[in-house]
Amino acid sequence: MTEDTRLTSSQARGVRYARELEDHLGWLESFSGTALGVLAAASGIYTYLGVSSLLDDNGAMSIFAAIAYSVAVSVGIFVFWSYLMRLFPAVRSRGAKAGLLAAMGLGSVAIIAMSSWLNAAALAGSAAVEQHLARTVQDYQGSLERAHEIALTGQSLERDVARVRQSFEDLSEQEAAGSLSGLAGRGAVFRVLRQKSAELTALEAQIVAQTPLVEAAFAEGNTILSRMRALTVEPGPVEARSVEFSESAVQLQGLIAQMRQLSVAALVQRAAQDLAASVVLPELDGSTEANRGNQAATITSVLEVLAQRATTLETAAQEVLALQPAKEVTYTPISSADAVILYARNFVPSWAGAIAIDLLPAVLVFILAVTHSAIRSGRDGVGVEDTMTLAELRAALHAVRDVEEAINIRTVPATPAASAQGDDATAAPSNQAGSEATRKDKAAATSPDHTDIPRLPGKSA
Repeated sequence: MTEDTRLTSSQARGVRYARELEDHLGWLESFSGTALGVLAAASGIYTYLGVSSLLDDNGAMSIFAAIAYSVAVSVGIFVFWSYLMRLFPAVRSRGAKAGLLAAMGLGSVAIIAMSSWLNAAALAGSAAVEQHLARTVQDYQGSLERAHEIALTGQSLERDVARVRQSFEDLSEQEAAGSLSGLAGRGAVFRVLRQKSAELTALEAQIVAQTPLVEAAFAEGNTILSRMRALTVEPGPVEARSVEFSESAVQLQGLIAQMRQLSVAALVQRAAQDLAASVVLPELDGSTEANRGNQAATITSVLEVLAQRATTLETAAQEVLALQPAKEVTYTPISSADAVILYARNFVPSWAGAIAIDLLPAVLVFILAVTHSAIRSGRDGVGVEDTMTLAELRAALHAVRDVEEAINIRTVPATPAASAQGDDATAAPSNQAGSEATRKDKAAATSPDHTDIPRLPGKSA
């Protein structure tokens, strides 16, 4: 008795399923190489555009260098993914798959480093540079407004100076009427009060003179900012606009520095310190010792009031000086490739497209791996003889017959030597008979109802 090795229904379905997947893979592989080449070529083109934006020279050597780099990238991408599309689906052990996955990850990082960011620069480089210009305009606007705010705060010290000046003028009028020292007229106390009132009047005039300069600088700064905003959205090459933008940025930076110098807070602080420290005391002009004593006491009181007012002014000036200064802004021109990295968050779709065109074959690698795994699972537990197609079976039978004929020819004993005519006479009929027999055997092997087919190993007798 022989063991029954007929396929079960589930095994037969698995074999048919595997055969169907193999047919699909055969059709897909007919154009997979071409598709991969197109993706690699497209990535190389965008890489060329990205490299061109990085090169300062536009000569023939630079063009040749950009072409060489883009071609190298295209070839590298094509070879890398071709290796993985062939090898990754074929390996079966977990260690081999883990190793190839690690190689795929490392290669993907290398592709992103040498190609994807340049592709992103080609896709969104101009927009990224415009984004850089717009961000710089915002920074300059904030710095200009802050400098103007601090300058206006310093100008507000003019009211404090005017209040102190007015207080000394009022005291001088009271002294002229005799309400302070008891001596009416313009004596020593009156002259001290008028002396400080004149100093404060001069300081007030300086502060007032700064106001038109501050406003003019702020207006000119806004005009330059308007021009810079227009440059960020104007049509045309962004490189040419960047040059004019840089010139405007230098002018605006100078205006902001000028507005910092126009702040009068430091001037008021120094004036307040000198207000009490530098007092020229006049000679007491009272007619009697008692009058001179009253004048001295009044001057001492005036000096105390003067110190208090100076402290108030100095405190107000220090509050202005303690304000957060305007941010130092410096425009730095950058290339489109650097701009897409610096403002990557604003160009996520462009980055996604640049990376996808390089890493899309990874999806094909995983699809092939899953399909090959399904084919192997469909053939699991099934012998090779059960998966052969009719064409493969016929080819195998022909190969078996050819081997048997070769063995038979080698085992036939050699005949005695005969005359040349006898050999020629017998050779022709023998060759014709052999050829006729071979044709009959091949016809019998290909005939559907041929029954003399040697049974393959594994089949029941």
